[in-house]
Amino acid sequence: MTRKIITSLFAVVLAGSAILFSPGSVRADNKDKDEDRLHNAGQVLREILNIPDDIPQSLIDKADCVIVIPSVLKFAIGLGGSYGRGAMTCRSGDGFQGPWGAPTMIALEGGSFGLQLGGQATDFVLLVMNESGANGILTSKVKLGADASAAAGPKGRDAAAATDATMRAEVLTYSRSRGLFAGISLEGSTLRPDNDANERVYGKKVSAKDIVLHGAVPVPSAARSLTATLNQHSPKNKSK
Repeated sequence: MTRKIITSLFAVVLAGSAILFSPGSVRADNKDKDEDRLHNAGQVLREILNIPDDIPQSLIDKADCVIVIPSVLKFAIGLGGSYGRGAMTCRSGDGFQGPWGAPTMIALEGGSFGLQLGGQATDFVLLVMNESGANGILTSKVKLGADASAAAGPKGRDAAAATDATMRAEVLTYSRSRGLFAGISLEGSTLRPDNDANERVYGKKVSAKDIVLHGAVPVPSAARSLTATLNQHSPKNKSK
């Protein structure tokens, strides 16, 4: 009798484990994490844009796309490295003239900037300033400083004093750590579409380019804060 009870309990435990660790439950858990990243990206951007001396309004108004990667953490591999995931949203329509649209999930990877983080979680905001930079990131893995020109973004009133090299950059990069906000060099790091996360968020396989440039999907509820913040702060592209 005791042996039967133990066998039955063991079977129940196995069944529960199968459900807990099934591919379906893992996908659901990962989808929750992806949606949390979208929520966090919206919160990070809202907090940063509400501080006048952080990202200059004139640069936001000229950006075609914005990438927000919250809570990037340093990890130790050799000399160190970093890995973060977030979202990239662009203005919709021809020439990036329309409202901010549905985001693609994005991965940031690299070692050159990992040593600057000091083990502290860091938020990154990247402004993509032209169509060439946007198309490169949406199409494949892009190395900043090589495949796409990048520079530390100027802050607040410093925008007027920015060098020509900075203002010609395809990507302007910023970081926030321990409450401090600054332009930061991310040369040597890479950006790529996170297609697995896109599939989880949108419920089907869809390319980053179709999401952002072709309007293949509506803005998911988790990203509404992100796009609403941008539509409120910069409803019109003033670069054209």
